[in-house]
Amino acid sequence: MALVVQKYGGTSVGSIERIRNVARRVAKTYDEGNDVVVIVSAMAGETNRLVALTQEICEIPDEREYDVVVSTGEQVTIGLLAMCLKSMGYKAKSYLGHQIPIMTDRAHAKARIASIDESRMRADLEKGTIIIVAGFQGIDEEGNITTLGRGGSDTSAVAVAAALKADVCEIYTDVDGVYTTDPRIVENASKIEKISYDEMLEMASLGAKVLQIRSVEFAKKYGVVIHVRSSFNDNSGTLVMKEDADMETVLVSGVTYNKDEAKISVLRVPDKPGIASQLFSPLSDANITVDMIIQNVSIDGHTDMTFTVPRADYKKALQIVEAAAGEIGASEVRSDDSIAKVSIVGVGMRSHSGIASKMFQTLSQEGINIEMISTSEIKVSCVIDAKYTELAVRVLHEAFGLGNEDVKEEKL
Repeated sequence: MALVVQKYGGTSVGSIERIRNVARRVAKTYDEGNDVVVIVSAMAGETNRLVALTQEICEIPDEREYDVVVSTGEQVTIGLLAMCLKSMGYKAKSYLGHQIPIMTDRAHAKARIASIDESRMRADLEKGTIIIVAGFQGIDEEGNITTLGRGGSDTSAVAVAAALKADVCEIYTDVDGVYTTDPRIVENASKIEKISYDEMLEMASLGAKVLQIRSVEFAKKYGVVIHVRSSFNDNSGTLVMKEDADMETVLVSGVTYNKDEAKISVLRVPDKPGIASQLFSPLSDANITVDMIIQNVSIDGHTDMTFTVPRADYKKALQIVEAAAGEIGASEVRSDDSIAKVSIVGVGMRSHSGIASKMFQTLSQEGINIEMISTSEIKVSCVIDAKYTELAVRVLHEAFGLGNEDVKEEKL
């Protein structure tokens, strides 16, 4: 008998019939002799609706109360799924994050899990109960409800799997695995059979929507193998696991994009020690993540600094940066929220040259200007005008030979 943790995303529980479908899948896993813990998201569109309500009340909602509102979507889903399983004759019990409890830090809307007390879940499992946990949420040490950021149910699932030392963590979604790029943009995108934690970390951080980055961090730290699967079929999906020798033979594993970032430039910044800290510390204090950073060569004792932030934090970040720029004596702040980041990822880059130059040449041939560049051992990212995103993804996917040839032949 195995302990199986399953997570179902918003699309998988997007209607009553889909919740019934999830219940049947959960019941099948249980009937096969397994202990089952299920983590669910809010029904599709529900979190967006709740976020819109908070923004309708005020442009920048209070973060504590924001979490109180947006955490309610999962409560509906866990109750409905538990009811459905009970009506089918199974023992089932739903838990909100604070009832387990899942303890987090105090960073509202993007909290990080600190610990999970698995004792109540283990007691229920010993009684043959199917446990259903609300994803995306927890509680801080002062008793405040917290949420883990968009896609946080993935992190909830992997963290619960790690705490329970589960045999497998299955992430069910509306696609049957991790693809070389977004199949909605490139029809012949290929499903990846297995991918390393490091590659998945890069892809998640660079815009791939299949898994939240912190869920992969948890999986890597605790050695949790993730199986990404579709909730609408029984096909094998993608295994996210420790790197093996076969993975290094592939130069580029995928092409990702992210339209959820904005660019901020601070012009004529005094070029002296401590200035960068004065500029970025207020952003850190506000829990705003800064991604790519470029500093120009100093001229006449001044330099320009450009960086990107999540678009969700754009207005708040701009207010903070404008205030900081005045304090450090910078001349001007410019911003642009119509950018996109396009990236290529692959562990094979570590031992092969020419990958970056091929990427730059491919974009140049299409007349796509590169505004910023960032690299690591296994990825190259370029910031471009958002209107060229789809074109850039398609040409890079083709340039690195990532397409599924069988799909191409079917289209002919």
